[in-house]
Amino acid sequence: MQNWQRGGFGLYLHWPFCQAKCPYCDFNSHVAQSIDQDRWASAYLKEIDRLAEETGDRILGSVFFGGGTPSLMEPRIVGQILDRIERRWRLRNDFEVTLEANPTSIEAGRFAGYRTAGVNRVSMGMQALNDVDLKRLGRLHSVDEGLRAFDIARSAFERVSFDLIYARQDQTPEDWASELDRALGLCADHLSMYQLTVEDGTAFGDRLARGGLRGLPDEDHAADMYEITQDLASSAGLPTYEISNHAVPGAESRHNLIYWRAGDWLGIGPGAHGRLSFDADRWATEAPKAPGAWLKAVETGNGGELDRVLLTPLECREEALMMGLRLSEGIALSSELIRDLPGFDAKVTGLSELGLLQRSDDRLFATQAGRPVLNGILRELLA
Repeated sequence: MQNWQRGGFGLYLHWPFCQAKCPYCDFNSHVAQSIDQDRWASAYLKEIDRLAEETGDRILGSVFFGGGTPSLMEPRIVGQILDRIERRWRLRNDFEVTLEANPTSIEAGRFAGYRTAGVNRVSMGMQALNDVDLKRLGRLHSVDEGLRAFDIARSAFERVSFDLIYARQDQTPEDWASELDRALGLCADHLSMYQLTVEDGTAFGDRLARGGLRGLPDEDHAADMYEITQDLASSAGLPTYEISNHAVPGAESRHNLIYWRAGDWLGIGPGAHGRLSFDADRWATEAPKAPGAWLKAVETGNGGELDRVLLTPLECREEALMMGLRLSEGIALSSELIRDLPGFDAKVTGLSELGLLQRSDDRLFATQAGRPVLNGILRELLA
C-alpha cells in the first residue's frame, strides 16, 4: 500500500477573490470589481477533467473550497463543480465537502444553496468576538452578524467550524480566556485557533516596519494564551488534534488530515499546490498565482499547472515529518517516509530526554511541552 492510500486522496479548489484584503493575510487573494463566474466555472471543470484522466481510478475522500473567499461563489457554480467531480471519481462513503465562508449576512444567505449543491461542512472566518479587533483585522462583519451567520450555518450543515486569531493588539491573557470561553459555549464541534503572525508583504508587515502596529503581546503573554487555548478547549471536550486545531473526537477536518498524514491531493486554481504519487514517485504541483495567468493557461489548453517537480526521497521524508509531528497522533516510526533520516534515532532520543518528544509503541509525537517549540524540534531533527 502506498502512503497516499493510508493518508487519503482529496481535491483542493482555490477561489482567489475577496471583497477586501485583510491586513494580516498573505494568502493568494485578490480584490476584483467584477468576476465572470461562468468563465471561471468552465476553467475549473476543464482542470477537473484533465486531472481525472490521471487519477480517475482513485477513491476521492474530500473536496475543499479555499481562498480567497469561496462564499462569494454562486451556489450554482459550486453545484456544477461538485456534479462534475462526482461523475469523474468514486467517492468515499464519508465524503466531506468543505467551503470556507466569511460570516457576513450576504454570504450566510447563500448557505442553503451551498447545502443543496453538496457542501456538508463550512469553515467560517470569525477571527474575533470583539468588534474593535474585528475592525483592526480588516473584517467586514460585526460580532452580532458573525454569530447570526454561525446560527444559520449550524441549521444548514452537518459540521461547522470557525477560526479565531489570538495574541492581537492590546489583548491580555485574561481577555483571550474570556473570549475563548464564549466561543466554546457556542457548541461548535471544531475550532481553529491561530496566533497572529505578522508576515512580510502584508499591510500589517508594512505597518510594523514603519513603527506602527503597537500593543502586540510579548512572547511570554503569547505563550500564556497558547496554554490557555489548550486547557480551555480540552476541558470543553475539544482536544488538540493538530497544533492549531481542536475538535470533538470524530469532527476533525478530514481534508486537512490528508495534508498532515502525507496523503495525495489535487490543487486546482490560481496558486494552488498539490501532491501526487505514482508508484515510488511523489510529485509536487503548483499553479500560476496570478488569476489571469492561470485562467489563460487553462483556456488555451496548456493546463493549470506552473510546474510539476519530482520530490527526492529525502524531501518526502522531511515533509512527512514536518506535517506528521503537527498532529497529536504523531507519525509512525516504521513509516518508510521517515526511515533513514540522518542521525534520526539519536536526535529523537535527545529530544525525548528533554521532554519534547515521546515514543509510544510505533508512534512518535510531540509532547505538550514540545508543541509550542515544534519549529525548533523540526530544525534539530532535520539538521
